[in-house]
Amino acid sequence: MMAVSLLRGFFRKEFMQAVRDSHMKFILFLSPVIQLFLFGVAISTDVKNVRLWVKTYSQDYVLQHVYDRSTNSNNWFVPATTTKNRDIEPFELLSGGKIDVAVVPPPGGLTQAIGRGNADLQLLIDATNVIQAQSVELYLKNIITSVSGQDLKITPPENPIALTIRVLFNPTLQTTYFMIPGVMCMLMCVVSVILTNISITREKERGTFEMLISAPVSATTVILGKTVPYVIIAMCDVPLIFLAAVILFGIPVQGSLLILFVASLAFVCSCVAIGTLISTFAKNQQQAMLGGVLFLFPAVMFSGLMFPLENMPLVMKWIAYLDPLSHFLSLLRNIMLKGGENNFIVLHVGVLILMAIFFVYVSFKRFKTTLE
Repeated sequence: MMAVSLLRGFFRKEFMQAVRDSHMKFILFLSPVIQLFLFGVAISTDVKNVRLWVKTYSQDYVLQHVYDRSTNSNNWFVPATTTKNRDIEPFELLSGGKIDVAVVPPPGGLTQAIGRGNADLQLLIDATNVIQAQSVELYLKNIITSVSGQDLKITPPENPIALTIRVLFNPTLQTTYFMIPGVMCMLMCVVSVILTNISITREKERGTFEMLISAPVSATTVILGKTVPYVIIAMCDVPLIFLAAVILFGIPVQGSLLILFVASLAFVCSCVAIGTLISTFAKNQQQAMLGGVLFLFPAVMFSGLMFPLENMPLVMKWIAYLDPLSHFLSLLRNIMLKGGENNFIVLHVGVLILMAIFFVYVSFKRFKTTLE
């Protein structure tokens, strides 16, 4: 009976300790419901909203039918913003991340080519997203077969339109080229956020944080002293992670190493700032660890690592655009597989820098309040 009474006392103590903090109540009970709702709405493995670009010619009725059926078929394809400009090189659009697939007809248009008997339709696919690339070919083949049968009244197996497919940036469709940049991004984020977060809350638990407050140093000095070392540590991991990706998995690096370093620095700074901000809310290492997990799990899900961002509803896309992992992952895939397009790099690196500045500012404000 004494053992039962002791166990009852232990149970009561642990339950009370777990739920007495309002932060822990949110983490344990409300946060799982919110995340389930977000992921249930946002995450889908279906390939949809593929940005389609078509090089058009005047009075090319057959190609227009292919295009219309593509953009009206189950949300498989959406028109690219430059779809009517035939003077733009499709390769530039693909390398810049502005489109996902380009359809290039023979000279003079597809309609004339069918009349000549040599209707060879070229399909250029961005294969940095392997899952999407594998589906696009099947979608377009079905659409072209439908156009041949219903519009041209040609019954199978005859089909006057032949597809010539060029798979760009990942011609062998290796999933490692798609997944490894995402794993690299996730590892760098874990090191940056968790180490910074735990370090600061450890000071609070040990009571040494009060010593820092009472020391004759400014709040800015304290904050920089607690964050800059972890930026340096995370950046020391960067070459190790890249070398492992190249040597062990054969991931190509088509772009500039200097640009990769700058993009990595911007990403690490934003992650360290996020870790610092989380630590301002956490009272102990347990809360800090759970807070880090609550950030990392949604950040990975909304980064495009496993699920295409194009499939998400518009509201969820905006959440993904606020995720630093989504921008850095796009940069890694673009620089390593495509060589890096200038406007694309400037846009995403600029967003990461703005995120880092914002989170640093908010962290400074909260830390100064705490220190004062």
